[in-house]
Amino acid sequence: MDEATNIGERERRKRRVLGVVALAVGVAVAFVLVASGAPRALRLVVFFPVWIAGLGLLQSREKT
Repeated sequence: MDEATNIGERERRKRRVLGVVALAVGVAVAFVLVASGAPRALRLVVFFPVWIAGLGLLQSREKT
């Protein structure tokens, strides 16, 4: 049985790129915050780019 996809290859590629870029931003922000000795509460901002990365990569993989 064929899989039903909600998005085409072009949109999947856009979401994959968004996911990779957001992951890179999240890692960079985390590195800067830890290296600068930022308070732990401020380090929670890393959650948002990592969350966006997860959404983009999962949506790309699942074709939704």
